[in-house]
Amino acid sequence: MALLLFAAARLEAGTGREEVRGRTVAEVIDAARRRHGASFGAVLDRSRVWLNGQPAPADQHLTDGDEVAVLPPVSGGATRR
Repeated sequence: MALLLFAAARLEAGTGREEVRGRTVAEVIDAARRRHGASFGAVLDRSRVWLNGQPAPADQHLTDGDEVAVLPPVSGGATRR
């Protein structure tokens, strides 16, 4: 299964794309959490997870060719004081 990582998730994992085995979205995310450790896990805790470009529940079953994406929150620009 292709796992796409963006922003802080990409930085913590050291890659923007990797293959991760899992039958559900949760299994893929859990495998990535084990692979990349606590700092990556902290990013996951704040992130949205999408499947094939749509928000995905953790129990969503996966099929060949699916892409799971981790989308951490992104802050806007600075405000002027």
